[in-house]
Amino acid sequence: MSCNEYVMKSASNLAALRSRYLVAGIKRRRQYVDTPSQKWNAMNLNALIDFTLVAANGGLGKASRASGRSKATLSRRIAELEEQLGVRLIERSARGLRLTEAGQMLLDRAEGPLGEVTEAMTAAKEGVSIPRGRLRIAAPILFSQLAMGRIGADFCAAYPEIELEVVAEDRVVDPVEEQFDACIRVNPRPDSNLVGRCFAKDRLIVVAAPEIPKPTSDAINPVSAIVAFNFQPTIWAVDGGALKLEPVPRLKFSSFLMIRDAAIAGGGVALIPQSIVWNNLAKGELVQWGVVSDVEAELWILHTSRRLAAPKVRAFVDFMCARYPDVSLVLEG
Repeated sequence: MSCNEYVMKSASNLAALRSRYLVAGIKRRRQYVDTPSQKWNAMNLNALIDFTLVAANGGLGKASRASGRSKATLSRRIAELEEQLGVRLIERSARGLRLTEAGQMLLDRAEGPLGEVTEAMTAAKEGVSIPRGRLRIAAPILFSQLAMGRIGADFCAAYPEIELEVVAEDRVVDPVEEQFDACIRVNPRPDSNLVGRCFAKDRLIVVAAPEIPKPTSDAINPVSAIVAFNFQPTIWAVDGGALKLEPVPRLKFSSFLMIRDAAIAGGGVALIPQSIVWNNLAKGELVQWGVVSDVEAELWILHTSRRLAAPKVRAFVDFMCARYPDVSLVLEG
């Protein structure tokens, strides 16, 4: 049974208690009989709780010590409850307190539902403190293709009560309107509605196949290049300007994976994220000519609320940061 179902069942039991109490033949005001729901709904539930506390402890003094509330407060709430129900629940005398027949009936029938409500509240609280439920994440296509499969499997193994849903999307999504719990963005613009953490950094490097000679001139060197569709004419200042390259587009692709594969095949020089070619560099399939140091990519995990972020969101943010402890991005594939 879910927490919501548990709470609804407990509330239903309290309503049933009210109905049974009214038809039990206990003396009451005619006005209350005519409009029981109005009177019952107005009743302070704390008064009923305090009544059961006093009855269970056998007196105001013990109930006060057990609850930390004053005897005057407990006495007042019981009096308010009696006034609202229109019947005396406790007989007061110099020797102490004694439950009336009506009071004993109310106690017998209230303890069960009140206990269920307490258990339901505890279950609901635990339900929101444990990472569980559906977690919907938006992430860039390249990062999703190369990383999120393994990350998702490991995350769900660590949090078996979470159902993870990842949508690969390069456009800037609206987490609220599109019902994403969190989104991963590269170099995000400041957004007052979102908070988050940078979990990884990447840098752009110039690579080429081993057979392509690296220029040695201090001048600007034109090179046949593999570029993205949105390429704009520019100069690649490599290693702080020690090497200057003027890319002359020969091949254009919409994906860094295609750019990488074309570079491995000897199609030209490429400016590409280090994270997706580290393995090719290690194998000798590509040679690194240097780093374009003025361009760095930061990957952020963003969500809508810092104060009341759901446990499943906090768990995912912490998991992503732990995944890249030195903030250096390495992708497989």
